[in-house]
Amino acid sequence: MARRGLTEKAIKAAKPGRHYDAAGLLLRVSPAGGKYWVQRLTVRGRRLELGLGNADIVTMQEARDIAHENRRRARAGDDIITARRKGRTVPTFREAAEKVAELHRPTWRSSKHADDFINSLTMYVHPLLGDRKVSDISTADVLAVLSPIWLTKAETARRVKQRMGTIFKWGMAKGWRSDNPAEAVSEALPAQARDKTHFRSLPYDEVAGCIAAVRDSKAWLATKAAIEFTILTAARSGEVRNATWAEIDLERGVWTVPAIKMKMKREHRVPLSTRAQEVLAEVRQVQDATGLVFPSPRGKTLSDMTLSKLVKELGFDVHVHGFRSSFRQWCQERTSFPAEVAEAALAHSSGDEVVRAYARSDLFERRREMMQAWGDYLAGRKAV
Repeated sequence: MARRGLTEKAIKAAKPGRHYDAAGLLLRVSPAGGKYWVQRLTVRGRRLELGLGNADIVTMQEARDIAHENRRRARAGDDIITARRKGRTVPTFREAAEKVAELHRPTWRSSKHADDFINSLTMYVHPLLGDRKVSDISTADVLAVLSPIWLTKAETARRVKQRMGTIFKWGMAKGWRSDNPAEAVSEALPAQARDKTHFRSLPYDEVAGCIAAVRDSKAWLATKAAIEFTILTAARSGEVRNATWAEIDLERGVWTVPAIKMKMKREHRVPLSTRAQEVLAEVRQVQDATGLVFPSPRGKTLSDMTLSKLVKELGFDVHVHGFRSSFRQWCQERTSFPAEVAEAALAHSSGDEVVRAYARSDLFERRREMMQAWGDYLAGRKAV
């Protein structure tokens, strides 16, 4: 079927995105590393995308054989969609939600998140769509769910939309849908007034579980390393994503961020914990000519969206910047380190101008103790 298509080696090494084979067959790789076969096909005048299954289960040759047969039948005028659904039980949205929650529960690491997932759908979606087949729900149906709460309960509405999308993506992978109406509805919804000064954070006792889920994902190595390094150093995402090897002193265990890259325009020294140094050693595998510590697969700076999207796809509804808040709360509630040490770690200015003029020390050695304690806490050892 495909003379110049994909190879087994290319499939194994495929990065997030779409990778084309031939005759409409392509491999879709999610940011989290999931690989799915999809076929673009015209059936009775309708341009469709058919899910052919998970690439971990359906081999390349099997996908090609199925695609070849679909193409033959489409040319003969067969109604492939109806035939695909015939004889198989398509779940209701309520049933699909329960199944998706069950599948994701091991990666969420928190029963509270699983409860929130189901409860939000039960309250806002199930009354309208719960008993509808997951294959029969349209963009208009999703709009009917979201419109009443989109502006009045903005954060809740965004979570509901994202969770509905997760269920529709599962339906696509199962072959019951060819689209995700939760994505298509975005253009029909008005812009929300969002608070840009606060980022959703994770309780500090759930951060270790998030790191574990990131490590276990199939995402690009530098993406996973950047997220963990950001958490371990309590740094801003932009500082980490733009970090270069020239700023790292592995012998002394120090990362020196130039003033030009800092929000406060002052050079900032970051003490590296044992685990932070281990992360740097691991990410050396993808070192390239750019000099970036955490390069993208294309040799560019990783985007903030890439990091946050991976975390959210793994079931943690937080922004990467929010881990700074998780760290600060841990300092306050679980340690005896003074507030000014924690603030210095976050590169915040403390006190008025007079106080700052006399406080010349950056409290580096105290911060080294604190960042090591944070790393130990995340590794399952108690803070000192």
